[in-house]
Amino acid sequence: MGVIANILIGVVALEHGFFLILEMFLWQSPMAARAFNLNADFATATKAMAANQGLYNGFLAAGLIWGLTLGAAGFDVKIFFLACVIVAGIFGALTVSPRILFVQAIPGAFAMLFVFLSI
Repeated sequence: MGVIANILIGVVALEHGFFLILEMFLWQSPMAARAFNLNADFATATKAMAANQGLYNGFLAAGLIWGLTLGAAGFDVKIFFLACVIVAGIFGALTVSPRILFVQAIPGAFAMLFVFLSI
């Protein structure tokens, strides 16, 4: 179970690393426009906000990677950052788009479930 948990945590971390790239560096690109359903004017107007949000996603990815590098001693770190991912995903689903629940919160919840199953 521990290997599956770590793989799922790695996937969630990669996902948030990708969010960082999209939001901080590619916010005005066609890829971000498709991913976030943006028009050019909105992307321009919200560029700074998106970069800030991308930075937060980077911190989530970094925390999950940190937890992975600690091995078994990283249990609390993994749980904390997965909880942050889940809460952010639920909040995003309620305030922005229900799709965020499936893209962010549910993968984080599955990873957390497997972390708990691995103890």
